[in-house]
Amino acid sequence: MTRPFARPVLAALSLSSLLLGCASPNPTTVPGPLSALPVARPTNLERVTTGSLFQASSGSLFSGRQKPRAIGDTVKVSISEKLSASDTVKADANRETSLKSKGPGVREDSPLAGLFNQDATASGSNAFKGNGSAKNDSSFTGQLAASVVNVLANGNLVVAGERSIALHGGGSILRFSGVVDPRDIKDGNVIQSSDVVNARLEVVAQGESSEIASRTWLQKVLSRTLSVW
Repeated sequence: MTRPFARPVLAALSLSSLLLGCASPNPTTVPGPLSALPVARPTNLERVTTGSLFQASSGSLFSGRQKPRAIGDTVKVSISEKLSASDTVKADANRETSLKSKGPGVREDSPLAGLFNQDATASGSNAFKGNGSAKNDSSFTGQLAASVVNVLANGNLVVAGERSIALHGGGSILRFSGVVDPRDIKDGNVIQSSDVVNARLEVVAQGESSEIASRTWLQKVLSRTLSVW
């Protein structure tokens, strides 16, 4: 049997469990898949003899290096992203109004003297001045190995990759995806992130520290709806 004074404690524990269990997941900027296995070649497939010394499957004629061109091939992405944005807003408005009214005038002993001998003035002013500015600077550098997950009809490669690092109960995950033109791939199979079309990059932190620093969806709703929270 639950004692009366224990019911508020159990209710508080249940609410805490609900708040912790209903944590909103991190939004995914990079959709899957993040890797793909190479397509296996048929065992009975014979190489077609073209009469040429150069074969496309053997890579470059001079260096022997083969660029990524099939699903499962790897490419190194050199990430160098820098974003700088600023916005300044300035508003200045001023308005002045004045009014003056004077009657035609009559004799002081006239019963209409209070109406026709009026002499009234009024004035007013309204001013508004506001300034606002916003600035956002962000930069990210690094390198990530990605896999070719799809080959488009025009020969462009869809690449994606993920790198996970865990340390002392916490960790971080780096994900990247985009479309690469094989002609932009440099020596060493390196592609600059600025040359990747529809590049998507995200860094997700995991662990107790990340969970404590973020609010659950229910806490966000209550903080917006309740005046005291």
